[in-house]
Amino acid sequence: MKNVALITGASTGIGKELAILHASKGGDLIIIARNEHKLIQLKQELEEKYRIKVVVIAKDLSDLTAANSIYSEVKKQGIEIDYLINNAGFGALGKFYQLDLDRQISMINLNVTSLTALTHLFLQDFLQKNSGKILNTSSTASFMPGPLQAVYFATKAYVTFFSNALTEELKDTNISVTNLMPGATESEFGATSGMDKTDMFKNTVTARSVAKDGYNAMLKGKLDVISGLTFMQKIMMAMIPFTPKKMLLKQIRKMQEVK
Repeated sequence: MKNVALITGASTGIGKELAILHASKGGDLIIIARNEHKLIQLKQELEEKYRIKVVVIAKDLSDLTAANSIYSEVKKQGIEIDYLINNAGFGALGKFYQLDLDRQISMINLNVTSLTALTHLFLQDFLQKNSGKILNTSSTASFMPGPLQAVYFATKAYVTFFSNALTEELKDTNISVTNLMPGATESEFGATSGMDKTDMFKNTVTARSVAKDGYNAMLKGKLDVISGLTFMQKIMMAMIPFTPKKMLLKQIRKMQEVK
């Protein structure tokens, strides 16, 4: 396999579009998600259309053993990764103390712990050859606290700051870490989190446009890329540092209330 991208959360949404985009440029793939059926369908489509090779690994990344298992499988097959794309993630809408605790712990495991573990594992290989690109999917949620999605917003803040810190640590290498921060995006995320019934998801962009922004930024080795914001959302984002925190919290909560 050559020019290989490993993509988590590749069965739907942004992850699937990232896989299609990479395949369209002639790159081979390792695609990872829980839904093996969807992964196999995508593998067949991409191999037939683009004549590339696709390896399917069906794993639940909320399982703390998943990252090591994935890394071991990749090494066992003798595959060298050129692009690590940590895209998998999920959210849950509601008050923290009313939401199921196990689901929120699973969210932390997936959004934070597995992303961190995969980055650490594959970064060792990148350092040995002094090349490689990492793309971590965060969110514009990482700029602020998120009442009614307290844990999700916090996990995305972790992803953003973690990614940015790595960039500085790796400044003397040929390895880049790009942080993708989408706004509300058309994907299964909205339905599974319940966000599709809120004002925050009134104006969504396509997963394809977000994937394109993130992929191109990764190739250029950019630090951050914000994707999918409307003009008014851009104004709101610019005002965050100047907005009193209590007012900001009230605004975010209102935007996330189910209508």
